[in-house]
Amino acid sequence: MTEVTAEMIERGRGVDPKIAAERRRLSAKVREAREKLTSAGSGYRTFDVELLQLFARARQSSTISLAIVAIVAMAIATAWVPLQQLLVWLSLALASLSVSHALAAKFSTLEPASVNVARWRSNFIVAEVIQGIVWAQIVALVAETQDPSGRTFILVMLLLVAQMNATITASIPVAVYAGLAPMTAVIVGFLWPTSFTDMNMPLAVLACGTLLYSAVLAKKLYARSLDTLSFQSEKDELIAELEQAKANSDLARRRAEEANLAKSRFLATMSHELRTPLNAILGFSEVMKAELFGAHKVQSYKEYSHDIHASGQHLLALINEILDLSRVEAGRYELKAEPVALNHLVEDCRHLMALRAKKRDITLNAFSESELPRIWADERAVRQVALNLLSNAIKFTSPGGIVTIKVGWTSSGGQYFSVKDTGPGIPEEEIPIVMSSFGRGSLAQKNAEEGSGLGLPIVKGLVELHGGTFTLKSKVSEGTEVIVIFPPERVMNALPRLDPEEPPGELKPQKAARSAA
Repeated sequence: MTEVTAEMIERGRGVDPKIAAERRRLSAKVREAREKLTSAGSGYRTFDVELLQLFARARQSSTISLAIVAIVAMAIATAWVPLQQLLVWLSLALASLSVSHALAAKFSTLEPASVNVARWRSNFIVAEVIQGIVWAQIVALVAETQDPSGRTFILVMLLLVAQMNATITASIPVAVYAGLAPMTAVIVGFLWPTSFTDMNMPLAVLACGTLLYSAVLAKKLYARSLDTLSFQSEKDELIAELEQAKANSDLARRRAEEANLAKSRFLATMSHELRTPLNAILGFSEVMKAELFGAHKVQSYKEYSHDIHASGQHLLALINEILDLSRVEAGRYELKAEPVALNHLVEDCRHLMALRAKKRDITLNAFSESELPRIWADERAVRQVALNLLSNAIKFTSPGGIVTIKVGWTSSGGQYFSVKDTGPGIPEEEIPIVMSSFGRGSLAQKNAEEGSGLGLPIVKGLVELHGGTFTLKSKVSEGTEVIVIFPPERVMNALPRLDPEEPPGELKPQKAARSAA
């Protein structure tokens, strides 16, 4: 039986406060994950905080890359703009990047529960607007030269910065537009065509197309971020549900252990409390039945005493079966292994059941292979297995039927014995029922056959304690066959006999025929 702690016994079936708190936490976790899934992208606070966290991480990781782009842009722009102006612009660009990085770093240190979503989203958008204005300044500086190469540089820089910003700030779509709008407005203002034949027309269209493409890209990246967070929420929900299921399983296991402990206590107590009065009932009823102190004046009293004695024996047998099954299920049944001759033991059981079979006009046939070595087993347990199986076979076989017993080798080197009857059989769907504790098939209920429904579970448990296998085969109207197999490691290899006429040191091996069960 699973180990039971003293704390568990002390609190009985009461609820542990720690367990209750853990169940509430898991329930809240599952509820939160489900709300995130059903509210994704619709303003749900926890989901919006995660989007801001994605933005902050992306902005922190891109600071160095954008700083390098700004330095390269300044170096190239020296071809059209004085260095002093570009140094001022670079200082502003690096300062705006530092402010954005500091904001992102500060946000990353906050607890999600303390985040003001609207305020921090506004802060990030304002920081992006400032960066967009700074990049618009270098566009204005280069565009004033009216050099075609400078305008080409402006477009290339616009495309590069737009794509980087769209990738970095995609988790806040408004921030994408806020960062691109100032720079795009300046470019369009400088390149706005005065007529359809103006050479600035293609450049203006390209600038507007760049903004549109960046907006579309940002939208797709935002949708992908939503999908990623949805998948993460689904995973969180699955993990939370698994943890909740595990908690429920642990609670059920603890309750089962407590119930098993209560059952063991009940059986230990009731076995003594029931057997003590039963001994008196059996003893006195037997004295009354045998009329040891004189004949009964009323004959019915003798019949009553006989019924009392029979009922007491039946109750005692039922108590013994319940105790046996309880010990087997709890793993407390101790096998007292010793060398056992399986064929002889089965034959003894057949002899004991022969009178009962004869009264019911049932033929008992026994077949056993010769020279079977002994097996290492508990003789009492094996005898109980054989008697239970023979008793069931005789009980459910109609008068004139046949019960066949076989003992022999298995193909793997073990030993088996089987009991086959010509009774009505068991429907396939009822086999799990008759194999369960207190389970009785429809035939037993219909015929009101006596029995507790514990015989087969006890047999199966005792066989498995020996490391063997128990198999039940049955077909309706054909009969039932039960096969018990003991593994090869239970078989004791008999020492070979010494031939006194052979030279010393040479042994003559025995021969044993083996057949598959």
